[in-house]
Amino acid sequence: MKVNRFTEVAQYTAPNHHNCSSFRLQGWDASDSANFWVGLTHFLPGGGASYESTPLEKVYVVLNGEITVLTEGGEVVLRAFDSCHIPPNEARSVTNRTNNPATMLVVMPYPEAQGK
Repeated sequence: MKVNRFTEVAQYTAPNHHNCSSFRLQGWDASDSANFWVGLTHFLPGGGASYESTPLEKVYVVLNGEITVLTEGGEVVLRAFDSCHIPPNEARSVTNRTNNPATMLVVMPYPEAQGK
């Protein structure tokens, strides 16, 4: 078992994200998770991630506040404990359109080419 205390996890810079703070909870250099990693991001009002796709699927779970997820198929507002799955290669953007901070958990596999 590998326990990571939030007070001790490292902050990282998530590519193409703005007005947010991201923390790696498990995986990469935080644990020996072999198939996926878990991150937590606090989005300030107006914060988010640019509209783009990646070859990796991802799961978003909003823990606090509201996050708007926009895809080619439309947009949805996720609130506390709502979740969504973004398939591989589906473009998306993420935005906190409220005046309150929002917190989101992200679960993703490792890129095949990089591995852990």
